[in-house]
Amino acid sequence: MKLRFHQFGAPAEQLVLETDEPRAPGEDEVLLKVLASPINPADLNFIEGSYGIVPDLPATPGTEGCGEVLESRHEAFAPGDRVMVLGRGEMWATHVTLHGDLLFKLPAGIDPLQAAMLKVNPTTAFRMLHGFVSVPPGGWVVQNAANSGVGRCVIQLCKTLGWRTMNLVRRAELVDELIALGADAVVIDDAAGLDQAKGIMAGEAAWLALNAVGGDSALRLMNLMADGGSHVTYGAMGRKPLKIPNGLLIFRDLSVHGFWLTRWLENARLPEVHRTYQLLAHMVMEGRLGVPVDSVHPLADFPAALKRLTAEDRKGKVLFTPGL
Repeated sequence: MKLRFHQFGAPAEQLVLETDEPRAPGEDEVLLKVLASPINPADLNFIEGSYGIVPDLPATPGTEGCGEVLESRHEAFAPGDRVMVLGRGEMWATHVTLHGDLLFKLPAGIDPLQAAMLKVNPTTAFRMLHGFVSVPPGGWVVQNAANSGVGRCVIQLCKTLGWRTMNLVRRAELVDELIALGADAVVIDDAAGLDQAKGIMAGEAAWLALNAVGGDSALRLMNLMADGGSHVTYGAMGRKPLKIPNGLLIFRDLSVHGFWLTRWLENARLPEVHRTYQLLAHMVMEGRLGVPVDSVHPLADFPAALKRLTAEDRKGKVLFTPGL
């Protein structure tokens, strides 16, 4: 079984559950039983036809997930191995056949739900923290959408790295929750929150800002940055473009970047990719890194899963669990 769409549009309107016999693996391929796969914004954009990759139709979403090897013709994998997918995996299915080079072998005993979410959010946070500017010990990192999956990973990773985080959120009830996770400060993402953040930082400024919103929120991050700092955009939740006053570029020498995990996976050498995931997987195993789970659903329950994404009381990721 798999979820597919035959034309682009709203996911709730375009997705259908279809019967599909898994393809036997060819040379260097692996047949997986899919254990779990989350619903990410990129998956929804993929179905809408607005993602950076436009597939041939019909297509199956599921950019990340965890599976168990049923049959392998790749020397690195054997039946029973637990793996996560590195490429676009079509993981909203009960089974999938993939080339072995697109898989990463997971450590034994890792939670399959956390493993299913390892590819995107933790790695996006990790690469943004390490790929643009050197943050000094005890330095500030500022971010909006701090309660998102990536935002929570940023908080946890910065705590391990010895960096402080200033976190902008839209709702006051998130403050205590993120402080408990390890955030150093959490403020509301508005003009008053910007003034509050400046007061907390007491004349210090951030070398790195991580933007998932755009618009005025992205500009607030820029106003908390040190001269020569890096501002990195990885999402557009607010669906508004960046507003960058000329003076911030001319007189403050801010650098503005974009980050897309797919591009890093395409360009990075495979040993670097594996080292990154080995590190992050062990942090998950040690309880130092994780993404909260709101609910899990069988594939046939996809209307309820999609509806859960917009629920006001949602507390984490929504996942399909066809094999658990």
